[in-house]
Amino acid sequence: MFRLDGKIALITGASYGIGFAIAKGMANAGATIVFNDIKQELVDKGLEAYKAEGINARGYVCDVTDEDAVNAMVAQIEKEVGVIDILVNNAGIIKRIPMTEMSAAEFRQVIDVDLNAPFIVSKAVIPAMIKKGHGKIINICSMMSELGRETVSAYAAAKGGLKMLTRNICSEYGEFNIQCNGIGPGYIATPQTAPLREPQADGSKHPFDSFICAKTPAGRWLEAEELTGPAVFLASDASNAVNGHILYVDGGILAYIGKQPK
Repeated sequence: MFRLDGKIALITGASYGIGFAIAKGMANAGATIVFNDIKQELVDKGLEAYKAEGINARGYVCDVTDEDAVNAMVAQIEKEVGVIDILVNNAGIIKRIPMTEMSAAEFRQVIDVDLNAPFIVSKAVIPAMIKKGHGKIINICSMMSELGRETVSAYAAAKGGLKMLTRNICSEYGEFNIQCNGIGPGYIATPQTAPLREPQADGSKHPFDSFICAKTPAGRWLEAEELTGPAVFLASDASNAVNGHILYVDGGILAYIGKQPK
């Protein structure tokens, strides 16, 4: 039930990071991997990384906020590889700017990538999923789908909207055997977050590192690979009765008020 043999999975923005880890896990479960990124150099970098893992992936240059470009990419994938069985809306950005200092254009850019793009790509793949009689859509949500935090007003608004888009796709297309669910990652140890985990000059922990470990019952940052099991589950027949659900893979942060100060 957890195998993905014969399935074609499109993971957006999966040249590296969380998207790459999820794609690798799906490939190991038997899926054929296709991915996109916004620049050719990023696609080339991704193809090299997949090849190094022994994965024969296909990469496409596509701006997921451009509806015409997305439709053309999906048509090309269907022609060259086959109908997409699994979509992971992973591509996303964040701008950490205090709300009163953020321009409307900056706010719109985050909404465009993190919310409009999942709508556009989902809309592009759903008709073929309906025709085929099944489909899996996984949206990469966030703890900011539930919580607010300083400087991330646009990101939180987008991820909160993505949670509700997930539930609405479930509501509209569940009758066609399409399951749409979300994954809400916790704080992941990646090269991008490495500076936040490096010891200070005096040997003490970085303040943000201490903050995250104190707020996480697991007491640590999570690894990107820890998202692969949940992603494979939601992409597989094992989750056919799971629809409109957000699976938070956060080490317990959302269940925990935090440690009492000493």
